[in-house]
Amino acid sequence: MIVLENVSKSFKEKTVLQKTDLTIEKGKITGFVGRNGSGKTVLFKLICGLLRPTTGTITVQGKQLGKDCDFAPDVGVLIETPSFISYESGYRNLRDLAAIRKKITPEEVRTAIRSVGLDDTDKKWVGKYSLGMRQRLGIAQAIMEHPALLILDEPMNGLDRAGVEEMRKLFGSLRDNGTTILLASHAAEDIDLLCDTVYEVSEGIVTERE
Repeated sequence: MIVLENVSKSFKEKTVLQKTDLTIEKGKITGFVGRNGSGKTVLFKLICGLLRPTTGTITVQGKQLGKDCDFAPDVGVLIETPSFISYESGYRNLRDLAAIRKKITPEEVRTAIRSVGLDDTDKKWVGKYSLGMRQRLGIAQAIMEHPALLILDEPMNGLDRAGVEEMRKLFGSLRDNGTTILLASHAAEDIDLLCDTVYEVSEGIVTERE
């Protein structure tokens, strides 16, 4: 699904990701753990195509980023705090996003919203959502177009215990249906319960956990 060869990333004089070789299997949940600033988010942005590597190549589903395509194909992403139009409802936000690519129907948008535990008929503006509700909506945005690859950076942020359990079941179900998932989480329990393979990221160095 994903191959990184000799990939590094530097900003001016600071190297935030050391030269990395990495192969990620299709249909698995791969976990990434590390402190804030360790390089996890930069790694995810590189795999998405939101950043370009300083050295090396990144291939996603057989396509080399920056050569065959600018962004990773068929990917759903939740990185950092999701941004939405504050004066629209959750459904209208996702409906407007879905209209850009026209891959899914309005009913599929509603199904995605319900799948994360939100009410698709709720007219409340997103600006009045709690942090947990915004996070759920961000996950719905990432999954609504049924991507083959899902990249989730701290998706449990702001969720209560019940919400965490719901998302774990959702991610497990997506994996069982063939979705490849990259997951970064500070919660050891999320990593232990969900991930087939785990990598540790420390000072820009990526190593597989035994």
